[in-house]
Amino acid sequence: MDKFIIRGGAPLCGEVAVSGSKNSALPALAACLLTSDPVTLNRVPRVRDIRTMERLLAYTGAEVDAGEDGRVTVAARNIARPEAPYELVKTMRASSLALGPLVARLGRARVSLPGGCAIGARPINLHVSGLEQLGARIRQSHGYIEAEVPEGLQGAWIHFDRITVTGTEDLLMAATLARGETVIENAAREPEVADLAELLTKMGADIEGAGTSTIRVRGVERLHGAEHTIIADRIEAGTFLIAGAITGGEVVVRECAPKHLAALVARLRQAGCEVKPAGTGALRVKSRGKLRSVDVTTEEYPGFATDLQAQYMALMTQAEGISFITESIFENRFMHALELARMGANIRIEGRQAIVAGPRTLSGAGVIASDLRASASLMLAGLVAGGETLIDRVYHIDRGYEGIERKLQKLGAQIQRVID
Repeated sequence: MDKFIIRGGAPLCGEVAVSGSKNSALPALAACLLTSDPVTLNRVPRVRDIRTMERLLAYTGAEVDAGEDGRVTVAARNIARPEAPYELVKTMRASSLALGPLVARLGRARVSLPGGCAIGARPINLHVSGLEQLGARIRQSHGYIEAEVPEGLQGAWIHFDRITVTGTEDLLMAATLARGETVIENAAREPEVADLAELLTKMGADIEGAGTSTIRVRGVERLHGAEHTIIADRIEAGTFLIAGAITGGEVVVRECAPKHLAALVARLRQAGCEVKPAGTGALRVKSRGKLRSVDVTTEEYPGFATDLQAQYMALMTQAEGISFITESIFENRFMHALELARMGANIRIEGRQAIVAGPRTLSGAGVIASDLRASASLMLAGLVAGGETLIDRVYHIDRGYEGIERKLQKLGAQIQRVID
């Protein structure tokens, strides 16, 4: 099992380019199942979750041509097995994204319930309820969701009781081939949803309102091939901005989408960091001395992303004062706090709130990553800790960050991967 060894204390300086968004590429790959024509995606990050999705597409019968340059072409001419088996998707939360496309195109699907990070329940009951409203018959058996639509999907009015990104994406894809109009209310507004809608539109879908809370989809008989470039990974970009801030360095994050990072940038500036544009699609972060504690509450986009909460907590261990970090999206996403405490952080957990007192001098220790973003927070802590930090189970970070250690090394970090 791979590990990271980090020797902290060096300010990060230099430039780093952001990869394409994993959270955008996953639904885009699933969308390829909606047509028999080839679909080409550019800027697909070569991370573990993407490879898992590619294996899933190949299992169904699709032809997948993936290059190391981030260009992936999928031709789902013949789908022999409309199924996402447990053994293939047990490490990935995005398996449910195959449900909508398979049901819409073939009228049936069998998809394993999601696996992945241990950060609390991510029920797909909203996906299921939405598909049932579109006319699907669904049952759960032996850890699988089985769906069939003998007479095809029919457009419907769907209101989510709470915002769900993957649920919005799943039903958006399914609705493109449903008869009539589908209206999705209380839809997720994340940039990844808008990016998926842009791809689907290129494929011939009729979609209005993506990126807002109400999306209208007028079903079409068939979709065709297209070429699309995946948007920048805002979570990776945010992680590098925090890395520059926590180490007291100066980092330019290139090939990002600054407008997608507005909530984080606002908190970094309040904390005493200088964050400025550095050309088109680039941000420069510079630490200007002591950091100040700033409270944050995670929210759906355009609020503060839950996927940056763990990294932000690491930053607040180095800030003067007390910060309150409230997690409103997932009920079990503070497991990294215990590992940060092993390194010397002063953190108290009260329900969905973490209370962080700083600044604290961190010391290197052996820690275990519990999920993807927790891995990133421990990595950031290791960059400022005295001595050596050993992070175990870094396969979590490999699920979502492309070549993270190489990018950090270019910025001056002393980090290396150890392969057992």
